[in-house]
Amino acid sequence: MLFGIPAIKGVEFGVGFEATKMRGSQNNDPYVVGDEEVRLLNNNAGGVLGGLSSGMPLVVRVAVKPTPSISKEQKTVDLTKMEPTIISVKGRHDPCIVPKAVPVVEACVASVLVDQLIRGGFIPKVLGVEAVEEFCDDTQED
Repeated sequence: MLFGIPAIKGVEFGVGFEATKMRGSQNNDPYVVGDEEVRLLNNNAGGVLGGLSSGMPLVVRVAVKPTPSISKEQKTVDLTKMEPTIISVKGRHDPCIVPKAVPVVEACVASVLVDQLIRGGFIPKVLGVEAVEEFCDDTQED
């Protein structure tokens, strides 16, 4: 889903690509018992183990490419003449698209999570009147 966003060039969960520099014993998220419950000692996996939730917070990072629409002249090719040429983009363009990408990434992740909750039966597939009443608090008066 995240690679469907045009500017995204990489996605990592937890320590992500840094895991390639670790030994298995360093990257593992060991289970421990604390306060009479089983929990993970750390979250190197970013909350996802084998495609399933580990119960830890979801940690996702994306790499966003720089915008190619810049005013600096760049080399290209004129396909009609089949010869090199220079292109320059005119007008107002964002020098950095990251601020606009953040809510798009968050919405994509939320969409996937909600989809999985629906598939798992935790959210009704069709919200009928009964389901809406169950999730709404109608006790407040205007």
